[in-house]
Amino acid sequence: MSTKSGPSEQELRLKANQFSSELKQLAGKIGELESELNEHHLVIETISKVPKERKCFRLVNGVLIERTVNEVLPALKTNEEGIKSTIKQLTEQYQKRDKEFVDFQQKNHIRIASS
Repeated sequence: MSTKSGPSEQELRLKANQFSSELKQLAGKIGELESELNEHHLVIETISKVPKERKCFRLVNGVLIERTVNEVLPALKTNEEGIKSTIKQLTEQYQKRDKEFVDFQQKNHIRIASS
């Protein structure tokens, strides 16, 4: 004799765990990209101070390629902008998903126990 009053406790737990897992994955990816962004910024800052004709090396798909600073700098700046854009998108996605999780918790009267 089950009643269709709403999702079971187990279903609610699974959904809460799914939200939590997604948020952790998004936060991890954002952290990785922020680290990569910091590396790009540091390299851009460093090689901007050297002569543009100076030889430098860039790792592309596991292959070390010899270029000049003048050739590498624009590519690094483009990559940096792409990373910033991706971080912004993931942050927005994280905030949206977090709000959905909070709404889910409130709707279903769920409290997450701290360990």
